[in-house]
Amino acid sequence: MEDSKIGFDSKCVHAGVEEYEFGPVVPPIYQTSTFKFKSAEHGAALFRGEEEGYIYTRMKNPTVEAMEKAVAHLENGYKALGCGSGMAAIHTAFASLLESGDHVICSKAVYGPTATLLSTIMKKFGVKTDFVHTSGIEEVKNAIKPNTKVIYVETPGNPTLEISDIKEIAELAHQNNILLVVDNTFMSPALQRPLDLGADVVVHSLTKFLNGHADVVGGVIVVKDEEEYNKMRKTLNQLGGVIDPLNAFLVHRGLKTLALRMERHSKSAQKIAEFLENHSQVKWVMYPGLKSHPQYQIGQKQHIDSGGMISFELKGGVDAGRAVMNSVKFCQLAVSLGGVETLIQHPASMTHHSMGKEAREAAGITDGLVRLSVGIENVNDIISDLEQALKKAGETATHHQEELA
Repeated sequence: MEDSKIGFDSKCVHAGVEEYEFGPVVPPIYQTSTFKFKSAEHGAALFRGEEEGYIYTRMKNPTVEAMEKAVAHLENGYKALGCGSGMAAIHTAFASLLESGDHVICSKAVYGPTATLLSTIMKKFGVKTDFVHTSGIEEVKNAIKPNTKVIYVETPGNPTLEISDIKEIAELAHQNNILLVVDNTFMSPALQRPLDLGADVVVHSLTKFLNGHADVVGGVIVVKDEEEYNKMRKTLNQLGGVIDPLNAFLVHRGLKTLALRMERHSKSAQKIAEFLENHSQVKWVMYPGLKSHPQYQIGQKQHIDSGGMISFELKGGVDAGRAVMNSVKFCQLAVSLGGVETLIQHPASMTHHSMGKEAREAAGITDGLVRLSVGIENVNDIISDLEQALKKAGETATHHQEELA
């Protein structure tokens, strides 16, 4: 059957799988550092790029390549590059696209280490960055300078779930000869495809929804043309931040259930967000599927579904949030996201601590914000756990008030 005629869920199962010797249904793990040449002439031809083949796993590996092809296929991209972590992917993209004297516009609501990379290491090498709320096109427009080379958007943003209009920003970027890079980790290609909306480069933390099982650390870059791919491949080979064959194999296996998992994540998260929004202890809830979300209409336009990430704040602030996190029994207190298990954490003291309080506040990351990554467990079990934890948080707040009185 022609690829254009099969559904996304079928693509998840079959993408990147080719014919291999002995006919395995699952691509084998080529757990090797180097590859033997047929002759001295063959080796020389490979190094000159005159023949296709494998030299050294840092440069290319069949198992890694199968995973890369799968991700590129799901994102409707030209090719992908597997990296050792999400941050390795982001660093490689910046190192490939930027040079000293260049300027970057970046979402304020962004993964903490991404902001730290731009404001420390990239700054040290002469790259300047302005952090703006990319949910407002005027803010993005006003931040453009003659030396702006990249607009970097994370949407929905981590952890505030701020949504940016990818198509609108892409049009603005291209009018000014600027490249748009989108971190699509929170949605995955099952729910959002930035290249189709005009983005030039997409990055993911493979650790999260694409792998989906909290047992891999990896990242990937997806590009839309050969020129960009060759540039990125050279940079990645030199920096060396590549993914290993075993992790690539695990990611490729995880991709097969991506469509199913994202459907369940989204369905459960919607119910949980509605439960939280109607709870007396909760101050506010941010979830793309709630009509109360400030950018709800943008999300409806560019999302296939609303995803598995929720942010909320309790009326008791930090102390109440801490009480909830210390009281959950079913949900697990841990950083990261996108796995089959439900995880809860406190960004201000954990994932976004490195940003500093001033930058966090500017991004809307309050000290009381709690981030929930909804797993694929029975949704009633998750809600029951949150309900008992919220009850304990309320009792703790009441007891504290009585002590003060």
